[in-house]
Amino acid sequence: MELKKSYKCVKSLEQFYTGGPYVVASDGSFMVCACNDTIKLVELSSSMIKSTIEGDSEPVTALALNPNTNNILFSASHSRLITVWDLSTLKCLRSWKGHEGPVMGMACDASGGLLATSGSDGNVRVWDVDGGFCTHQFQGHKGVVTTVMFHPHPDRLQLFSGGDDGLVRVWDLTQKAKKKCLAKLEKHQSTVTSMAISDDGWTLITAGRDKVVNLFNLHDYGCLTTILTLESVETVCIIGSESPFAACLASSKHPQAKNRSDVPSINFITVGERGLVRIWSSDRALCLFEQKNSDITISSDNEYSKRGFISALILPASQELLCVTADQQFFLYYPEESVGSMNLPLRKRFVGYNEEIADMKFLGDDEQFLAVATSVEQVRVYDLESMSCSYVLSGHTDVILCLDTCVSSSGRTLIVTGSKDNNVRLWDCENKSCVGVGIGHMGAVGAVAFSKKQRNFFVSGSSDHTLKVWNMDGVSGNNEEIMTLKAKAVVAAHDKDINSLAIAPNDSLVCSGSQDRTACIWRLPDLVSVVTLKGHKRGIWSVEFSPVDHCVITASGDKTIKIWAISDGSCLKTFEGHTSSVLRASFLTHGTQFVSCGAGGLMKLWTVKTNECIATYDQHEDKIWALAVGKKTEMLATGGGDAVINLWHDSTALDKEEAFRKEEEGVLRGQELKIALIDADYTRAIQIALELRRPHDLLDIFGEINRERDAGDLIGKALEALSKEKVYLLWEYVREWNTKTKIYHIAQFVFSQLVKILDTETIKIKGIGEALEGVIGYTRRHFKRLDRLERDSFILDFNLASMLVIEPEGNEEKIENKDATLSTAADSEKKSSKKRKLHISTHVAGKKMKGPSDTSRSVCCR
Repeated sequence: MELKKSYKCVKSLEQFYTGGPYVVASDGSFMVCACNDTIKLVELSSSMIKSTIEGDSEPVTALALNPNTNNILFSASHSRLITVWDLSTLKCLRSWKGHEGPVMGMACDASGGLLATSGSDGNVRVWDVDGGFCTHQFQGHKGVVTTVMFHPHPDRLQLFSGGDDGLVRVWDLTQKAKKKCLAKLEKHQSTVTSMAISDDGWTLITAGRDKVVNLFNLHDYGCLTTILTLESVETVCIIGSESPFAACLASSKHPQAKNRSDVPSINFITVGERGLVRIWSSDRALCLFEQKNSDITISSDNEYSKRGFISALILPASQELLCVTADQQFFLYYPEESVGSMNLPLRKRFVGYNEEIADMKFLGDDEQFLAVATSVEQVRVYDLESMSCSYVLSGHTDVILCLDTCVSSSGRTLIVTGSKDNNVRLWDCENKSCVGVGIGHMGAVGAVAFSKKQRNFFVSGSSDHTLKVWNMDGVSGNNEEIMTLKAKAVVAAHDKDINSLAIAPNDSLVCSGSQDRTACIWRLPDLVSVVTLKGHKRGIWSVEFSPVDHCVITASGDKTIKIWAISDGSCLKTFEGHTSSVLRASFLTHGTQFVSCGAGGLMKLWTVKTNECIATYDQHEDKIWALAVGKKTEMLATGGGDAVINLWHDSTALDKEEAFRKEEEGVLRGQELKIALIDADYTRAIQIALELRRPHDLLDIFGEINRERDAGDLIGKALEALSKEKVYLLWEYVREWNTKTKIYHIAQFVFSQLVKILDTETIKIKGIGEALEGVIGYTRRHFKRLDRLERDSFILDFNLASMLVIEPEGNEEKIENKDATLSTAADSEKKSSKKRKLHISTHVAGKKMKGPSDTSRSVCCR
């Protein structure tokens, strides 16, 4: 079998919402969420993050989108700055200081030209978006202004605001000089959380935490009616006449109630602390529909259960109801008609924040789902195709620490979980319910493992230092009652907490890894000790049996991984390479390889035979606590303290094909390069050499051009046709060439041409400045060396001149006669004179040059 050489991260499920403001595009294609001090753009179809906007290191408090283009985003944070973003480029267009305190509410009018903000300073302000200046400032609220809203009709220039003082104020935007408050609506006794206006534009519905919903007539601003909801309402949404909610309500039977003629007939949705979606009729003050059970599966002891839904809205395009929970989950509902009633099934669930991921396993035969245990009391099952949360299993009363999955002999998909509540639970995925509970541990259950062959039992390990074998006989998913599981065997296995368990492929042995730095192998089903594995210097976090050999792999906090022989407990191999604790290790490729994860956020791929680490991957920013390996495809899934789930696929074959394709393409391009050189098409040749990243061929091309008479024009023409990326690459090559004395003249030749085309845009390219400094430094050295050579050449000229003029003293007449004779017989002696000079030069060059002392002596003698 071919060994795996590389893995590729194909999908990532990251946190995109940590509570606070969010806004959905008018076409429903994406939503913008606050994630601590950053802003995430998330696709609603797949819950994948499109892009991230880095904020100003302060938590985001308000968001708004331009309703016309969906391309302009307004944000505010605790820094009190209001920022305008262009979502196409993710650049900040402008920003300004808005209020004396944080901005808590934000809304954009229908035209997109005005932005209204409400702050904790009790003020409401309206801003001109293009100019960035304040057009209106309204004062009157006695506390934090929580919500603000423009009238939806463009011809009605009115602004509505609600605050912690229980007041709803209506402001007239046309009275610029007076800044008039048209009405003060005093019907709430607590914080106003939401406002909505009817389709005709003349009825205002307000909701608050005083458990009532009020309807106001916008003709005279009188209160039409008050509806008691018996829960704190966080959001109210009006159902339009063309909405599918209205169609389902029309076909449903409702209790009879007296209609009020003075109250308009409006159906609206409320969500609040109970976590239920309810639909109301305004004229009858009657609840027409209420969910039977809440989809928020949180323990009653948890603080989030008291808050339920914190927000909701009806998506304009799909008409789905989007509800947001206090634990950062997004629910999508769509109504369905049934006989005489209406159903509101949960169509999709997005989890904005998973917190720390403790464990995960692939689910089912096809491994299309992933069961994840996070720092909550529930198991979240994700669909790997859409990366959305398919369903949630709830029943534990404390955080789940570990889980395992299997397909039983009867074909049922099962999950077993261990929790801090000291219990283990068995789940049937088909019914999405708990079918068995194991009670008996005296500490948190930190490890569970299913039987691999018979699949009729599982083993659990706890912080009470004991192992238990649980029998699953008689457990059926058809029973409505939860069975109590019985322990077949119990043993005090270790001196400290048990961190990991693994069962052999033939169900004969179980291995336990503990914080006491040992791993023990026990014979099943009686838990008889077989051998103890000693050698690690820190606690053992992970153990696993080899699928083919009689050995066990262990991962420890001492930064090492060891493979042990089951027969005598001897250490066969030790793998070193991690720089922090190794938390997970699992076999791959029929036991010939394994993958490991550590506290440093690194995942490593190893080959057992050669003790070699083939590849290291850095896709996490915190400890990797969870590692899942697919049994069929050997797909990997990792998760850790950064709340990120990464899916990895084996890319060995794809990388091999890609390398072969690149090699083949390189051969073809190399032929094109040779043809271009033959045709003297230097521009094309330079471009191909840069694309192929062949600096040696590029150097030869420039050497050929340098021999041409019009070399400068040829290179200038070729360089002008290059892109910015290729210009930067050429700068890098020139910098390297300039460091070598044999080829620096070519580098200087190209450098002179690059300087000619250098402009402000080219200088802005990242890295050009560093490359330019490197060229300049070596260029100075070359010029200094040339200066020294030129000065040294003067000595040779002086010696040659001295040797040519040496004659006896006192015979000036002979010299004059000789000159006259030479001048008259110039033609006859021309050839012989040239030969004599050539002979003298050759003779001098062949001799060893005299030193400075010899030269001075010859001058003195003369």
